[in-house]
Amino acid sequence: MAGEPQADCLFCKIIAKEVPATVVRETETTVAFRDINPQAPTHVLVIPKAHYPDAASLAAAEPLIAADILREAGEVAAGEEIDGSGYRVVFNTGAGAGQTVFHAHAHVLGGRGLNWPPG
Repeated sequence: MAGEPQADCLFCKIIAKEVPATVVRETETTVAFRDINPQAPTHVLVIPKAHYPDAASLAAAEPLIAADILREAGEVAAGEEIDGSGYRVVFNTGAGAGQTVFHAHAHVLGGRGLNWPPG
């Protein structure tokens, strides 16, 4: 069922505290934790506690939780004291775009120059 924890989902296991993670923030609807393979000095994932496979399905079903993720991304960036160079929020959708865990999540990246276009 959409929104329900999935037994085979790594991020659902992190939410349930069955798998360890370095949590930097947690709210009623989100968890933010450090990426285990960081691509920048700051690389934090912000995930909803509800399971949806990607950002689009989350936004369609739970727009307020999708907004919570964006708000928390800003809070993570502020808490990380990223220098004046700014930060990037990325949602990968689908394997071809680099999504490897099919639980909606935002990457908060900062602390170095982030060139355009990405990738």
